[in-house]
Amino acid sequence: MTAKELDSQTQELLNQMAQKGAPPLNTLTPIEARELKNAVFLELGGSPEPVSSVVSMNIPGPAGNLPIRVYTPEGNPPFPVLVFFHGGGWVICSLDTHDSLCRSFANGTPCVVVSVDYRLAPEHKFPAAVEDSYAATLWVAQNADRLDGNPARIAVAGDSAGGDLAAVVSLMARDKGGPSIAYQVLIYPVTDLSSFETESYREHAGSYILTKASMEYYRGHYLGSEQDSYHPYASPRLAPDLSGLPPAFVVTAEFDVLADEAEAYAKRLEQAGVPVTYRCYEGMIHPFLSFIGVLDRARDAMVEVTAQLRSAFAK
Repeated sequence: MTAKELDSQTQELLNQMAQKGAPPLNTLTPIEARELKNAVFLELGGSPEPVSSVVSMNIPGPAGNLPIRVYTPEGNPPFPVLVFFHGGGWVICSLDTHDSLCRSFANGTPCVVVSVDYRLAPEHKFPAAVEDSYAATLWVAQNADRLDGNPARIAVAGDSAGGDLAAVVSLMARDKGGPSIAYQVLIYPVTDLSSFETESYREHAGSYILTKASMEYYRGHYLGSEQDSYHPYASPRLAPDLSGLPPAFVVTAEFDVLADEAEAYAKRLEQAGVPVTYRCYEGMIHPFLSFIGVLDRARDAMVEVTAQLRSAFAK
């Protein structure tokens, strides 16, 4: 990985964050981390775009009620459907922290977006989040009509830990014989929890927002054992066979510890015969897309992501 220069807006944002002097993530309890980090995502996500409707509901999940939030754009149904899994290391973030992103997906594509409030760690360790994410996707496929959606045009997407979940749901859907997924959007995804020894980890271990220590914190809370880190449903990059998966759009950021493993996953998909579009955003950090309210490059990325979704849904 050849480092260039941070985007100027991103550098200014990092300077402002440094001045606030927030404590390191790994010194916080999960509850403290949620309070601190969720507020940052809400502040930097920008003003929510209006959409035709936003409805919260509970659907059946593996552990009882599973909350989802459904965003419907203006236009004539049936719409394609995007099942979205938020990032946050499986520990922090919520439907609210990614509300602005979901609205932008709904309007920009346009499509119905179903945002999934999967169970968080450490209260619910692996594979709770995976089970919830798959169950929600299956429910959406079976109930697309009541959401004004087209069951033949369903995609999954997520950022960071949510990107991991989107990749894993795609694997599970293949392994279990359904539901049919047309496309997967993996935004700076986690793909390998077994090792943090890539070049991008070495280069950016203590830099910017997502550090190596942060990832160790998230991994420690998410997984029940070291052995879990080798399970393909935790680390999809370790799956022995990636053939037969949906076409993918993989987004990475240049200054991100996860950049190399995400790129490696894109290459493995391609080698397995899966159509892949790969895009590294130069000068960007993790999790830049969530800072769409303050970063021009985040808005540029959203335009590109929704264009990729439109193209995939048109096929």
